[in-house]
Amino acid sequence: MYFIYSLLLAVGFLILLPRFFYDAFRHGKYVAGFRERLGTLSPANGQPLIWIHCVSVGETQAARPLVLELKKQLPNRRIAISTTTLTGQNLAREIFKHDAEKIFYFPFDWRWSVRRALKALRPEAILIMETELWPVFLRECERQQIPVAVLNGRLSERSFRRYRLFRGFMSQVLRGVSLAMMQTEADAGRLRSLGIAPKKVQVSGSLKFDAGTLPLNDALTAELRERFNFNDDSPLLLAASTHAPEEKILLEAFKRLIAHAEPSTRLLIAPRHPERFAEVAALVEASGFSSARRSAPQKETDNTAKVILLDTIGELQSAYSLATVVFVGGSIAKTGGHNILEPAAVGACILTGAHTYNFREIVEEFVRAEAIIQLPAMPDSRTTQELEKLFATLLMDGDKRRRLGERAKQLVNQNRGATERTMKSLKKLLADPIVPGDAAIHRKPART
Repeated sequence: MYFIYSLLLAVGFLILLPRFFYDAFRHGKYVAGFRERLGTLSPANGQPLIWIHCVSVGETQAARPLVLELKKQLPNRRIAISTTTLTGQNLAREIFKHDAEKIFYFPFDWRWSVRRALKALRPEAILIMETELWPVFLRECERQQIPVAVLNGRLSERSFRRYRLFRGFMSQVLRGVSLAMMQTEADAGRLRSLGIAPKKVQVSGSLKFDAGTLPLNDALTAELRERFNFNDDSPLLLAASTHAPEEKILLEAFKRLIAHAEPSTRLLIAPRHPERFAEVAALVEASGFSSARRSAPQKETDNTAKVILLDTIGELQSAYSLATVVFVGGSIAKTGGHNILEPAAVGACILTGAHTYNFREIVEEFVRAEAIIQLPAMPDSRTTQELEKLFATLLMDGDKRRRLGERAKQLVNQNRGATERTMKSLKKLLADPIVPGDAAIHRKPART
């Protein structure tokens, strides 16, 4: 089965090669760190090294409290961070520049490229954020007796259905995992159903609750407030992590809002993917609103622009406290939604669309606690109308906004502690490592 997987991976790579070249030249994707993706890394020497893999932006943000605790509790360990996406790489280089010895791209899942990366880093352990299961990578870790821990694990019902089609193969792949710390019991149950040894699975809660409560960059918040003149006289709608066609829907709802209800309101849009910044900028320009771009040189007109495009990486969290109402994107577009915990942690009033299966349990908990407003599934034209009504209602009802924000913040505070639980299990694993596989062979205890 591994041979068939590797063959399909190679064929898929060749088929997608023209697209890779297109994205590389147009957006700068994939070409960055290509040698690293082939496993070519400078050798690591010295103290034991822990390799943490974060796929993209969400996983990188979730890793922040874990990295801080690793540095605090295990100061003799060096840390290496890998990502798969360009946006994740850029964010990792910004937030871990003082904490990680190496920040690089995860290798392609071929045996020779994986072996080359493992030989260069010689990691004491590998920590995979959420649930990115690369079969060849895990098999090589098993062969080399390198413990692998899945942290902040999440396995959606949709992903589970796909994996279940290959349950026999997945049970072999999961032999390469020594520890799986899953966010919820539902996630843990799905992973057990795929054949992992039950004793390897624990429920930790979500590290994102802890990530949302880390200290904010107050200087950056102040800079955004001053440059764009965000103040209490002009309500601010923040559209976070948006996808197409959400920007178009939001701009239309915003146009109706300021025409009928709140003319002083302003809109801040933060697209999820950097390669769409130019596309969204063109949409804003075509809307007829005065506009400003965060990445552009500062202008006098920035402080009066009706629509501001936050076309930067890593600044969104610092903008949440400036917003009157936050819409979390990827939820009208059918992409599964994005993290609501960061705006919740600052007590923001949050709206989201119907499609939030990536964070199903968390969103359902917030809905039950009346700590968020979630739109039902509906056609885009009706969504525009409903957004206009909700924005108008919330902007006029300060008490309702405050209640939603207070409940959201309270839920975040009540669910903190995943980092502490994760560190406890990690220290045990590092002190008495269980190598991957079902034999549960113990290695010589590591230094703590």
